[in-house]
Amino acid sequence: MATQAPTSAHAAVAASGHGFLLPIRRPSTRIRLAVGRPATTLRAQPAAAEVVEQSVNTIRFLAVDAVEKAKSGHPGLPMGCAPLGHVLFDEFLRFNPKNPYWFNRDRFVLSAGHGCMLQYALLHLAGYDSVTMDDLKAFRQWGSRTPGHPENFETPGVEVTTGPLGQGFANAVGLALAEKHLAARFNRPDLKIVDHYTYVIAGDGCQMEGVSNEASSLAGHWGLGKLIAFYDDNHISIDGSTNIAFTEDVLARYEALGWHTIWVKNGNTGYDDIRAAIEEAQSVKDKPTLIKVTTTIGYGSPNKANTYSVHGSALGTKEVEATRNNLSWLHEPFHVPDEVKRHWSHHIDEGASLEAEWNNKFVEYEKKYHKEAAELKSIISGELPSGWDSALPTYTPESPADATRNLSQQCLNALAKAIPGFLGGSADLATSNMTLLKMFGDFQKDAPEERNIRFGVREHAMGAISNGIARHSSGLIPYCATFFVFTDYMRAAIRLSALCGSGVIFVMTHDSIGLGEDGPTHQPVEQLFSLRAMPNILMFRPADGKETSGAYKIAVLNRERPSVLALSRQKLQQLKGTTVEGVAKGGYIISDNSSGNKLDLILIGTGSELEIVEKAADELRKKGKTVRVVSLVCWELFEEQPEDYKESVFPSEVTSRISVEAGVTFGWEKYIGEKGKAIGIDRFGSSAPAGKIYKELGLTVQNVIAIARSL
Repeated sequence: MATQAPTSAHAAVAASGHGFLLPIRRPSTRIRLAVGRPATTLRAQPAAAEVVEQSVNTIRFLAVDAVEKAKSGHPGLPMGCAPLGHVLFDEFLRFNPKNPYWFNRDRFVLSAGHGCMLQYALLHLAGYDSVTMDDLKAFRQWGSRTPGHPENFETPGVEVTTGPLGQGFANAVGLALAEKHLAARFNRPDLKIVDHYTYVIAGDGCQMEGVSNEASSLAGHWGLGKLIAFYDDNHISIDGSTNIAFTEDVLARYEALGWHTIWVKNGNTGYDDIRAAIEEAQSVKDKPTLIKVTTTIGYGSPNKANTYSVHGSALGTKEVEATRNNLSWLHEPFHVPDEVKRHWSHHIDEGASLEAEWNNKFVEYEKKYHKEAAELKSIISGELPSGWDSALPTYTPESPADATRNLSQQCLNALAKAIPGFLGGSADLATSNMTLLKMFGDFQKDAPEERNIRFGVREHAMGAISNGIARHSSGLIPYCATFFVFTDYMRAAIRLSALCGSGVIFVMTHDSIGLGEDGPTHQPVEQLFSLRAMPNILMFRPADGKETSGAYKIAVLNRERPSVLALSRQKLQQLKGTTVEGVAKGGYIISDNSSGNKLDLILIGTGSELEIVEKAADELRKKGKTVRVVSLVCWELFEEQPEDYKESVFPSEVTSRISVEAGVTFGWEKYIGEKGKAIGIDRFGSSAPAGKIYKELGLTVQNVIAIARSL
């Protein structure tokens, strides 16, 4: 298709009729990977010292003024990190402010998310439409695009949702892993089509949180050379000086973890030192870099700098005035000097040029490496290959009984063959979780093209890294696995996955007392309801092969909410009435001997207990009872169905209902009603063979029949 010659690099990106669409979450705009004229992009030289100083103070006071107006927030980190923020964003970070989702942009994560006014100020100065001056003035207000911690679903330009300390650091490891993996698969000696850095700013609190150490250990092991982390070493946390609880040598720890380390001793005014540190970090290709930047929290505040009082509270009117005088910033609130605006405006054309240059490189890549380009396009676009779901295994009632963890492995391997962006791994339990992709090797420092990720015994980091992979905006579909009870170790990561819309697939095996002899420490009972209570997540408990395939189909399709699959260790029968299509509705009828909805009883089960329920129904039917059996494999999907469908499954006039599930009974009253009975486990399990535990705790066909007769 012919197009008129564009007059600028920015126009080149907008004008082209070539490209493919990149899916994003919110806003719903879809982004074109367009082709323009060849563009030569030069990074701007550092601004004059006077402009740099004005820019840094602009960043500081945009943060101070926004927090003051909101009477809420954390001004200390933005005031201290403003020099680092300026140098990084203005001189090193490669991005296009008019297309925040350009694929080959550098990724930036503010792990110390409480200091988000630093990021908002930088996005505003850089020309992002998502952070206008009105947005800065609406900091922390209802409906604002500048919430109290960075949220990727509210603010284009924010890569991941951060706040719980250390999570963003681990997300950054996932972003860097995604870059290294795709680069290894698709780059060629003459054309590097995947080539970007991941930068992250973390504070003392992030360093204290264990998840960051777990993730850092993996980053060092994997040799993520495109990951550059800045440690804001300001010695202050909410309770005061870090000397009261945190005195370790962080750089020594990171050296032991396999990182390259640098110390910028003057982060307040040492602009050249910051520049030199970033350049050195970029020159190190075989390991990630931690740059310790010693700063003064609340820099410029005469009475509150270097104190905990500037960490999480507005400065107050008098101290704001004193800070303005101290830094010779005699401007009205929210003022951006014209010379600062002029300087930062170069990012609009420069960003468009960067993207246009990459687009043209992709055209050349597509001509030389057509097959690879087509596969990369399919991954980035997020469009699943035609007929991908037909690769999922099929089962019949005659198929052999098997544990759903084994059936899950069949699904995972089928999906990996059909979907080029499918990858994942386990927290040192691959042979128990049954999650190995048999046709691929292990992702390692020297084999990053492989698709089995070995997380080691690091559940928390595993979840957070997987979130980063999902938020890379490259169409990769990550899964991760451990025992279901250990979702407690990674709950914060699962919650953030749900909050920020990361379609991670959490494969959780050993889902109940059915794991047997390992005992109550490993037997989940409350976890099912706990995760059902979490918004924007799908909690599946499939009963057999058909339901396992059905759960994976829905999980893959849901790219904006995570899925948890609770899978059995013990073998389960392949049931007659289960269907893949039924799973999509969350709850459905698998057997019913009534006519006209004239029912004596409705039995409801999930997972391994659906087999028990079906056997009990058969016995009751022999006694002349009309019994319906319902699989409630995913409560969330069932609740999304039309009211008439839900009524067709659970007719309101039928009040005799029994639920059977090897977990807490809390929550089941919604489906069994006031007159129904819930059979479950409102205590911890026990160490014994699985069959014995089921019998002792009343999860048996005989007990279901006895309770049914009492209704």
